[in-house]
Amino acid sequence: MKTYVEQEINSPIDKVWAAITDIEHSDHMISGILKIEVVNKPEDSLVGFKWKETRKIFGKEAMETMWITDCVPLDHYWTRAENHGAIYKTKMAVKEQNGKTLLSMEFSGSATTAFGRFMSKVMGFFMKNSMQKMCAADLEDIKNFVEKT
Repeated sequence: MKTYVEQEINSPIDKVWAAITDIEHSDHMISGILKIEVVNKPEDSLVGFKWKETRKIFGKEAMETMWITDCVPLDHYWTRAENHGAIYKTKMAVKEQNGKTLLSMEFSGSATTAFGRFMSKVMGFFMKNSMQKMCAADLEDIKNFVEKT
């Protein structure tokens, strides 16, 4: 399953980058996040930053442990999570565009177990629609937060 969303933000790229890399406070910016718990915070890089993120999904609280695997400052970073027989990867990217910033999110999930592959086939379309909406809502929240500050 893959999904991609983007959002134009009326703010400079460095301000958007600062917001999306302030992960430990993202629960104050993104309404879908209930709680953030930092597990590991390297002093000199985003790579290796690890956290537990709690959201309400399908009416239930769900917690995922995520970490940053790759980062190019003022361009993009990749996160990874592994749970329920699947690997989840997300790319957050920024691009300057006529004095504004284009923020994009690319999400993919791939099954690593037979059960995960079965569930992916059964629930794939429903899950993709839900993820698309959740990602778009996150970017809208980020836009609103950055444009207000």
